Amino acid sequence: MVAQLRILAAAFLFISVPLAAAPSIVAARGQWAALSSGRTCEAATRSLGAVYKDRPPARASLSFDAGGPRHGQFAARLSRVPRAGASVMLYIGDTPFLLMTQGDMAWSRGPGQEQAIIARMRASGGMRLEARSPGGGRIVDRYSLDGAPLAIDAAAACAAALANR
Repeated sequence: MVAQLRILAAAFLFISVPLAAAPSIVAARGQWAALSSGRTCEAATRSLGAVYKDRPPARASLSFDAGGPRHGQFAARLSRVPRAGASVMLYIGDTPFLLMTQGDMAWSRGPGQEQAIIARMRASGGMRLEARSPGGGRIVDRYSLDGAPLAIDAAAACAAALANR
């Protein structure tokens, strides 16, 4: 009886918790998609590398908030957690960008860097993120930029449309 009550209580708790709405696809081309979720739109892609069964795949995105502070903020989830204190570098073509990091996440450093990242993404065919693993090995996550310009433009337009509502 006690076990049945626990199951019933757990089911009630699960049902009472609102489920987050899945993002909707605004546009997609090549390896990229523009997604809308709430008041945020993003251009996003997954890495071309292996997916590890014990963690989510590496992912990169540019976020645009409707009337908010993000207007192309670059963010990436690395395929593995880098060594503590390690630098994470984003290379687009042959242009390097030093990113801010916390755990397995890396972000652009501000609006100037974000605009430079977007400009290089429009002119290049690929990008990669590099860092050192806790054991000293290299972490390299590669991305295709096929479809990135369309996804970036669609995400920026999506955020502008949401801001005007």
